[in-house]
Amino acid sequence: MRSHNVTLSSPLLSVIENVVKSEGVSRDRLSTAVVELSRLFTIRRSALSHSYLESPTLAAAYLNYFLPVNLSKIQVLLNEMPVVLADEPFSVLDLGSGPGTGALAVLDWWHGRGNVSGLSVVAVDRSMTALQQAESLWRKYCRTANLTGASLQACKVDVGRTGWVKDVEPRVPFDLIILANCLNETHADATDPIAMRSSLVTELLARLAPQGTLMIVEPALRETSRALHQVRDRLLQEKRCTVYSPCLHENNCPALINPYDWCHEERAWEPPAFIQEIDGEVGFIKDALKFSYLLLRKDGKTIVDRRPDVYRVVSELRHLKGEKRAWLCNETGRPEIGRQDRLASSQNAAFDEWNRGAIVKIERIAHKEKAGKLSALGRIDQDCVVKLVQSI
Repeated sequence: MRSHNVTLSSPLLSVIENVVKSEGVSRDRLSTAVVELSRLFTIRRSALSHSYLESPTLAAAYLNYFLPVNLSKIQVLLNEMPVVLADEPFSVLDLGSGPGTGALAVLDWWHGRGNVSGLSVVAVDRSMTALQQAESLWRKYCRTANLTGASLQACKVDVGRTGWVKDVEPRVPFDLIILANCLNETHADATDPIAMRSSLVTELLARLAPQGTLMIVEPALRETSRALHQVRDRLLQEKRCTVYSPCLHENNCPALINPYDWCHEERAWEPPAFIQEIDGEVGFIKDALKFSYLLLRKDGKTIVDRRPDVYRVVSELRHLKGEKRAWLCNETGRPEIGRQDRLASSQNAAFDEWNRGAIVKIERIAHKEKAGKLSALGRIDQDCVVKLVQSI
């Protein structure tokens, strides 16, 4: 796995470390709360309350541990988006913002690119406590980094109710709309949650600028990822948008064919010292950012040109006896591809650089015939040219 170039900036580290000191939660209680939140976010999702940030201890655990992690995931995707000009106004909607994870990620990212005077963010959440935390973090960051001109507007709204969009209508259109770890929590009790979530995203797309990006980030769990794949398919079938990334096609998601499959990202990450300390205490290893995502557009832009010989790597490169294999995805489906070690050559050397999320080009995939049928496993021959189009 390759290291990604997203790191927490000095102003951001300073703000988070000050939050750690000011919460007044003992180290033992903090570590226990991190473990409890982790369980609620993963194996005990049915017990997760929308008001968990109302608890001072759970809020401290989120701000000290999960906020930096989730913020870094968003910044990974901000770097993947089409180029945004720093000297032009940039309007953001952070939906289901919690304590302003997306807002703070954009503010820090924009600050790293220069002038923030054109940046305006609307943070929407049902919890006033969470919105107050978002405003506090925003002010502390601006004060620490000596920033002026960037604005944050907090908006207490329940996106699960009809007509909620009127509260943000005056700020339309948005250049970027972020739904980070919140889509899976909306309409969870609905008869058809996929239809309801697709309708929500459709409403948001209508309020996205023509050259804007809608970013959805979800936990890298099978349940939440497959639900995101289903929302994706529905939006594309209804021709509401196109996928900029990660998908290299607009066909139905091939990961949904097998009920045990799902598609997610895993990016190497160097956590700050305070997260490493908590990991050491509770037995976690947060050395990677794991998530599922979609970057949606209305202008048809894509991360690379679509071609049948260009694929996204959707697994790690697996080392087997005498060969390596990986799963790929593009308009032709979700094939498994392998190369025997004895067939390694200068032409296919780029195969050894594959990693989850990389975009690759393969000149030719061979399929052996066995018992009158072609093998499902694709093979890279010695003379096959393999190129790494884009790494992560």
